Amino acid sequence: MNDRIGFIGLGNMGGRMTRRIVDGGTDVLGFDMNSAAVTDAGAVPAASGRAVLESTDIVFLSLPDSRVVEKVVLGDPDFIPALRRGMIIVDLSTAAPSSTQRIHERLAEVGVEYLDAGISGGAAAAEVGTLTLMVGGSAAALERVQPVLAHFATKVFHMGAPGAGHSTKLLNNFLNAISLSATAEVMVAAKKANLDLATVLDVLNASSGVNFATLNRFPKIIHGDYLKGGLTNALMMKDVVLYVDHLRELGVASLNAPAPLASFGLARALGYSDEISNTVVDAIGDVSGSVRLHQPVAVDDAQ
Repeated sequence: MNDRIGFIGLGNMGGRMTRRIVDGGTDVLGFDMNSAAVTDAGAVPAASGRAVLESTDIVFLSLPDSRVVEKVVLGDPDFIPALRRGMIIVDLSTAAPSSTQRIHERLAEVGVEYLDAGISGGAAAAEVGTLTLMVGGSAAALERVQPVLAHFATKVFHMGAPGAGHSTKLLNNFLNAISLSATAEVMVAAKKANLDLATVLDVLNASSGVNFATLNRFPKIIHGDYLKGGLTNALMMKDVVLYVDHLRELGVASLNAPAPLASFGLARALGYSDEISNTVVDAIGDVSGSVRLHQPVAVDDAQ
């Protein structure tokens, strides 16, 4: 018998992943506090999260953070009683590994597998089904959900025990935050030095400074395309804080965290909190003499 699929949390990422599953020919029973998000993603609306759990076998969660995940899984009195032995819960959120491990232990008591599946690639990759997943938990459970994951992810790595997926996600996101904020600073400096920005990027991408931001973000940003729809400055800040907390638990010195914390904290303070994290370059530009990497096209010039 084919597993029935449920999805709780159909926001920016969850909605896109659900759409990929539905367009791949698999029905999804979905619940989100914003009911329009469920229908927009092509899912069958459920009256509640409990209704999703009672009618499906594999349930995906895509929620903002550990606080919300714990509120849904452990805090909702209807959640655990609605589970059935043999079900699999796949947590696609960015969460604290210690929280993930606690949830895994609680669900194991009722015979339910819990996979923590960190995501990389953002909204653009979710849109076309090319996400990368890093998964913690049972290898057998991962094998069972693999056909569903294949609708929205092209690379799936089994990282090990419960919490390993979310741990890897935090490490990756921190490097993403470092490269984005550092490249933003460099590009503002290049603009103020009157360098041709496209040529600067060509140099960086052929040299030791190359990174994801120089390859994939700034070739668009310098022309005014901020690649809307991805991780916001507030969420990037949240991820860096989670990384710092995780390193504290591991007993590892976090010597490089102050820079992205300062950059994305600045972006939040200047009103870019809910804008895509690529706008951190504008926040740095604001305090560097009102610098913009691109010049908006005037209405008269565009006609």
